[in-house]
Amino acid sequence: MHVRVRLFAMLRERAGRDELELDLPDGARVSDALAELGDLTEGFSCVLAVNRVYAPDDQVLHEGDEVALIPPVSGGAAAVHVALRAEPLSLDALAERVRDPRAGAVVTFSGVTREVESLDYEAYAEMAEPALREIVEAAVARHGLCAAAAEHRVGSVPLSEPSVLVAASAPHRGEAFAGAREIIDAIKANAPIWKVEIDGGERRWVAGTRPENAPTE
Repeated sequence: MHVRVRLFAMLRERAGRDELELDLPDGARVSDALAELGDLTEGFSCVLAVNRVYAPDDQVLHEGDEVALIPPVSGGAAAVHVALRAEPLSLDALAERVRDPRAGAVVTFSGVTREVESLDYEAYAEMAEPALREIVEAAVARHGLCAAAAEHRVGSVPLSEPSVLVAASAPHRGEAFAGAREIIDAIKANAPIWKVEIDGGERRWVAGTRPENAPTE
């Protein structure tokens, strides 16, 4: 199986070319490809993006996959920010986190409590924060974002206050809009966060759906 691997930044300069080809056995995984690339990546902590999504080490590769070798990104963890917060969220502060000199567009989204007195959010925090990070990192890779961030409230959120915020920056508005939309849609579909509507002293759990990324039988 032949796999073409795109190279960027310091890895492109080290290799002297934009891409290289790996000859891997059928059924090879991401970890096999990274092992083959060990000489090139020496001194760097690198990951593979497969079809524009960061891939785990055990993901199987297929001929025709779009594969990219990703070195450490400029700015490191500052390019991606996620958080669960018990205190009120600040849209201005979140937008500031994604500002970047390369960005010509910054898109923000604010989801607010409506129609009821308040919403009470509960999260499986140990799973929710990694899920938020995975969602945001995937959008950064897929849409070429300069930076992206998401924060979600836990606890009580009064009427008209934001319960979830998303911000994304990109060189152009199309990518910024698409990235922000993907992040909020994925959070709603997959993050282990639940809410109760509180109105007139009554509590009603809001019906949800099975997470889209949960395994099926």
